[in-house]
Amino acid sequence: MHALLILAAAGYGALIGPLLARPRYRLTVEPEEPWRSACPAGHPLPPPWQGGWLGTARCAACPPATRRYGTPAHALALTLWTAAGCAALAAATGPRPELAVWLLAVPPVVLLASVDLAVQRLPDPLTLPLAAALPVALGLAALAPAAAGSWPRALLGGLVLGAVYFVLFLVNPRGMGFGDVKLAVPLGTALGWYGWDVVFFGTFTGFLLAAGYGLTLVLARRATRRTAVPFGPFMALGALVALLLGGLAAS
Repeated sequence: MHALLILAAAGYGALIGPLLARPRYRLTVEPEEPWRSACPAGHPLPPPWQGGWLGTARCAACPPATRRYGTPAHALALTLWTAAGCAALAAATGPRPELAVWLLAVPPVVLLASVDLAVQRLPDPLTLPLAAALPVALGLAALAPAAAGSWPRALLGGLVLGAVYFVLFLVNPRGMGFGDVKLAVPLGTALGWYGWDVVFFGTFTGFLLAAGYGLTLVLARRATRRTAVPFGPFMALGALVALLLGGLAAS
């Protein structure tokens, strides 16, 4: 039963992952630039109500040889990360109601991490709905008898972690973007579901991973100490590690 759940979660992630290629293309723009509304050849992308935001990176109006935009490597990375994250959370959480919440949250978090790595930007169309939807979804999960977390603590965790990142942003706005502050709210909500030790561990792990990444770039002479590092991917990865441990501890 547990093995089938893991396979189903991995299959879900493998199906959703390729559909993140189009929004990645649309959202991967430099700060202050509008989101892309056309393929590289200039053909308008479908409107949102016709699947314009979710889908593969292909333009039906382009010739077959140039129909794909973006790179296959990006689509593959999105698929692998989404499938791996969903499978890992299913393995750690098991058949508990919060698993459905985690599986719904994985695709937008993977997409946010991918965009942040590319252009150091965490788009509001992803962070704000995630921050609003995650507490509601966890509130519904908390109604089930098999739920293994605390909804009030999850809400408080989101507020506390968001406040901590806001203070860091005020202290050092060049090192901490406001997008990181907005992402901290849903991540803190998820981590708070399992406990304050999980909130601390996930936050600490994210900072540790970011520091290690930055140090590696400096040692490889690909960056200096003042080079800005995209923090969103490491926040997400730290939260994933902590959620896995929290889910296993609650089993």
